[in-house]
Amino acid sequence: MADGVLSPGVNLEAFSQAIAAIQALRSSVTRVFDCLKDGMRNKETLEGREKGFVAAFQESLHSVSRDLGELERLSNLVGKPSENHPLHNSGLLSLDPVQDKTPLYSQLLQAYKWSNKLQYHAGLASGLLNQQSLKRSANQMGVSAKRRPKAQPTTLVLPPQYVDDVINRIDRMFPEMTIQLSRPNGTSAMLLVTLGKVLKVIVVMRSLFIDRTIVKGYNENVYTEDGKLDIWSKSNYQVFQKVTDHATTALLHYQLPQMPDVVVRSFMTWLRSYIKLFQAPCQRCGKFLQDGLPPTWRDFRTLEAFHDTCRQ
Repeated sequence: MADGVLSPGVNLEAFSQAIAAIQALRSSVTRVFDCLKDGMRNKETLEGREKGFVAAFQESLHSVSRDLGELERLSNLVGKPSENHPLHNSGLLSLDPVQDKTPLYSQLLQAYKWSNKLQYHAGLASGLLNQQSLKRSANQMGVSAKRRPKAQPTTLVLPPQYVDDVINRIDRMFPEMTIQLSRPNGTSAMLLVTLGKVLKVIVVMRSLFIDRTIVKGYNENVYTEDGKLDIWSKSNYQVFQKVTDHATTALLHYQLPQMPDVVVRSFMTWLRSYIKLFQAPCQRCGKFLQDGLPPTWRDFRTLEAFHDTCRQ
């Protein structure tokens, strides 16, 4: 009930006043019948009793007429509910009396909520991607027959020694975090970040740009059978799957191509906030668990903990 609207076309404030007017009208009608029931009393002479009865009866009738007019005025202000259901014909599913056997309406509402959430996140991702000065080849098709030679990006080609120095500095910044760097496929680095005894994160990098993150539990196996880091298998626990999704969102948020070392440091600072994943309560509802999960979302600026449903 926002902005005084009960449903489409209904004024909530006028509706409340109309209920009060109905109560006042019922009281006025009751006084009329009480006046008729009591008759001519408490007067010494017959003429005085008649005058008193007539005056009281007229006053009661005037009250009824006044309250009835006020009710008619408010009924015009209340409005008329919209005949079209907000969900159109799908709203008729809510009339099914056997809700536990055919919960189509509740499932439809849940799908609608997820659709809105998907649209919201897609809008955020689109805004972040539009901030980057990327030119797709599809936008240049048909513009000119000859294409200019593509300039090699200078910020992506960084010496491995420089990348190692940046990772070592970040490793010294956070005592609770251990970072192991390896290069199994040439110059591209892969990081195994161990955060206390809470979780482990596999970070796939391209120079100083983070391409992919996988979050797993502290006791989960992060290696394949041949001894390499497993960058494809997801965690067996739902809580770490949630954190993996949030880490992917964080990669889209921390974007500064001109200063990639700042991006990596900011991401690691955000990741370090999960050191109290199972100890910090939600800053919105104050609970430690919601649907069996701890607060898995961390704000990008304040690093405060929120449940996935409480952060919006």
